[in-house]
Amino acid sequence: MTGNESRTQAIYEITNREPIEAKAPKKLEDIWASNVFSLSKMQATLPKDVFKSLKETIKTGKKLDPSVADTVAGAMRDWAISKGAMYYAHVFYPLTGGTAEKHDGFISPQSDGGVISEFSGKLLIQGEPDGSSFPNGGIRDTFEARGYTGWDVTSPAYILENEMGATLCIPTVFVSWTGEALDKKTPLLRSIAVVDKAANRVLKLLGNTDVAPVNSSCGAEQEYFLVDANFANARPDLLLAGRTLFGKAPAKGQQFDDHYFGAIPPRVQAYMHDIETRLYKLGIPAKTSHNEVAPGQFEIAPVFESANVASDHQQQIMTTLRDAAVDHGFMCLLHEKPFAGINGSGKHVNWSIGNSTQGNLLDPGDTPEENLQFLAFCGAVIRGVHLFGPLMRAVIATASNDHRLGANEAPPAIMSVYLGSQLEDIFNQIKEGKLVGSSHKGVMHLGVDVLPPLSKDAGDRNRTSPFAFTGNRFEFRAVGSSQSVSGPLIALNTMMADSLSWIADQLEAKVGSGSSPEETGNAVQAILKDIMDKHGVAVFGGNGYSDEWHKEAVEQRGLLNIPTTADALPYLKESSVVELFKTTGVLSPTELESRFEVYAEQYILSIEVEAKLVVDIAKTLIYPAVMRHLGEAAGTVANLSDIGVSVDKTPVEKVAGLAKSLLDGANELDSAIAKHDFGSTEEHMDYCAGTIRDMMNSIREAADTLEGEIADDLWPLPTYEEMLFIK
Repeated sequence: MTGNESRTQAIYEITNREPIEAKAPKKLEDIWASNVFSLSKMQATLPKDVFKSLKETIKTGKKLDPSVADTVAGAMRDWAISKGAMYYAHVFYPLTGGTAEKHDGFISPQSDGGVISEFSGKLLIQGEPDGSSFPNGGIRDTFEARGYTGWDVTSPAYILENEMGATLCIPTVFVSWTGEALDKKTPLLRSIAVVDKAANRVLKLLGNTDVAPVNSSCGAEQEYFLVDANFANARPDLLLAGRTLFGKAPAKGQQFDDHYFGAIPPRVQAYMHDIETRLYKLGIPAKTSHNEVAPGQFEIAPVFESANVASDHQQQIMTTLRDAAVDHGFMCLLHEKPFAGINGSGKHVNWSIGNSTQGNLLDPGDTPEENLQFLAFCGAVIRGVHLFGPLMRAVIATASNDHRLGANEAPPAIMSVYLGSQLEDIFNQIKEGKLVGSSHKGVMHLGVDVLPPLSKDAGDRNRTSPFAFTGNRFEFRAVGSSQSVSGPLIALNTMMADSLSWIADQLEAKVGSGSSPEETGNAVQAILKDIMDKHGVAVFGGNGYSDEWHKEAVEQRGLLNIPTTADALPYLKESSVVELFKTTGVLSPTELESRFEVYAEQYILSIEVEAKLVVDIAKTLIYPAVMRHLGEAAGTVANLSDIGVSVDKTPVEKVAGLAKSLLDGANELDSAIAKHDFGSTEEHMDYCAGTIRDMMNSIREAADTLEGEIADDLWPLPTYEEMLFIK
């Protein structure tokens, strides 16, 4: 593992790295949300009438009163300046999936040559970044530059600190001059509104008179890899593509299962503690962190929050993971498959809906067979997954996530819903027209007197399902680790709103208002039976990795297997999806079309960047190293032959043949990348998914074989063994 000079130096730097000086731990209550302009800070700094108005907007969704903006802006500015901030930034979430910030100073020059700190309500409410330079899918031409950011009062402002100072960050929406959404927040807020409206209808038809606003919630488990920066900076593929395009599998990978939940390396633990401190200051409830399945892979998971705030916090988590990694000498990899043959990284989105009066509407309670409200909302989920499974696949479709889905480590690319044995039995009883009861929670006695009895859930969990019920929520396991959670949340909320509206229509037709509980119960059971008859094929509790399921799902159940992004994104243009978003008002046909264009372009560009890197690395790093190896080997063979020593030339011939395959493949790929005469975006994506990816894989196969054949001190790239195991 000594490697060439750069690899040797990297290993030296890592193994001789000075540990980061430990900081005295601070009490959680002293740092929690200290950098957030929270409700409590608003209450302490705002007049009572202004605070009351603002709180009502935040809690109930009441329209914002613009007259309070100046007062709020002044209080927000004074608080930010007291925290050392000299700047403010409207933070928004363009269709790139990343985070964008437009920074401005509080400074306002005066006629006498002096300056004052100024931040008005107008500046708080609205900003104007460029509306054409961000991906917009044709909504804006390059010469049409105007776009607006608008203050989202439901997501709190916060202070972002760095070594040079602090900035007041204000979460905003981002829309075009013509009013279309250019971001991920605007449609998310719309989806929250429509699911609230539909859920309210159902709850009132079920006999509830006091119904608070309904919101969806999200808790996203974030997986990531850490690689020492000395190695990462010597890998052009990691720097520019976020994944290794070459690399031979190490002798030891994850096969011993000894990394999963193992002892966290001290250096990584220091990083995690730093991350948690930074997040706590931002009011982000990061609760769980641990080693994941693969060596070098880890996870952080926050507590549930309202969907909009959780989405904003997820963006901050990804930014913080990357930024803090630099301080600790790491590179944080959020790519879904940075290492071939090693467990990929997902972002399991735990999703539910509820309110303050009825609670979690996806909580079955102890007797779910008697919980009419839960059964109705769970039935809505089943209907939505069956009708809009292709949409669910489309909103998680990226070039990077394609490497993970269906790879016997992540959910398959077939959208189904797992209920667990207890609930699946209940819904099958409903389908048969006779709901008689269900299994319930039990107790495990472990046969050791000193151990207390442990409670046992009524059903098991299924890690092979893309959309699994896990006790009081559904876990969308197929979301990629680098993705914004907004897209999946928008789809789930909108699908749910559609199904709840359908259920409400059915209830109104069957019983109307003022019906007896028995009549309502019979009507709900009839509606759920109809759902199971038409959509129950989406319910599956078996092994989603098996070949048998793939065959059954497609051939017998009529479900779709959508393996690649090129296959998935066109479903955003499918008529039922267009109608879903149009009728709910979450996305107009123009906005939806723009998203197809943006995501398709991102997919094509991602593949092209990787392909260009494959050509460059193969030609300028690997091939020259192989030639040096062949030169030395050929010279040795000739010298030994001169003195009468017989040498087997097979290894040299093998390397020479692989080198030819490598160079020929790189030249062919270089030519293939130049092709751009495509009849449609779909045709271009298919070309990338098929021709380009196949050629890249062929070149990689030759290169990875060569890595195991040539002298280690000549190999130019940090190896899997080094990157995964040297910390």
